[in-house]
Amino acid sequence: MTTTWHERMTGWHKSSHTHWEENACVEVGTDGTLVGIRDTKQRELPAEVRPVLVVPAPGFTALLTHLSR
Repeated sequence: MTTTWHERMTGWHKSSHTHWEENACVEVGTDGTLVGIRDTKQRELPAEVRPVLVVPAPGFTALLTHLSR
């Protein structure tokens, strides 16, 4: 059986920049070398079909650095 991203990633938590008024929430998890990003509104979907955007950890760090400027 293939391991899903949801099984590989740990420490899932909501972004500290969640936009509560519009229910625009994302969760972030990691497996050490990769970062997963998923939509909290899709939590009812089974893990094997729930979309996860996966990026290398250094790329995610670069994105956050760029966005914080």
